[in-house]
Amino acid sequence: MGKKIVLGGIVAGIVVFIWGAISHMVLGMGDEGMKGLPNEETVLSALSTNVTEPGFYFFPWGDMQGSKEQMDAWKEKYRTSPAGIMIYKPQGGEMMPPSMLITELVTNILAALIAAFLLSKAFGNLGGLFGKAVFVALFGLFAGVEIDLSYWNWYGFPTSYTLSYIVQHVIGWFLAGLVLGFFFKKPAMSQPAT
Repeated sequence: MGKKIVLGGIVAGIVVFIWGAISHMVLGMGDEGMKGLPNEETVLSALSTNVTEPGFYFFPWGDMQGSKEQMDAWKEKYRTSPAGIMIYKPQGGEMMPPSMLITELVTNILAALIAAFLLSKAFGNLGGLFGKAVFVALFGLFAGVEIDLSYWNWYGFPTSYTLSYIVQHVIGWFLAGLVLGFFFKKPAMSQPAT
């Protein structure tokens, strides 16, 4: 069973990686809900002048442990001024270096190994190939509900972006489930001797 988990997880992870490439580069699903900055050069100039460290920025910023007056001032500022989050790299960098692609592939394989392990534990109760694929697709739905909907709720990620990513997760993990279902098919029953 261990060999099936490892081999199935590796192949399923590669399938998820390929699906991610197709959904982003061919179907454009990864860009859903994204926009370019208006007056980008002016904004980038202001950012490079004022933000010098890479990081995950939330604005307007406030101290959640501050006094009641500080919290009230922050709430009012949040209510009346622009608000958002920003992942920022002041020096930029390569768009898609090989290291990022390799990291994505490795994380897809690690996730598929987890899915393969869980599928091996639930194996007998799932029926045929389709049942196994749906079981693994539910991991994608779980991730979408737990992570993507939280980002939509707390950080204001666009609805179209959120739904696109949930659909990508479900389809990608359904495809992984088909692969894993192949690795975890029931052995043929032997015919009784006559």
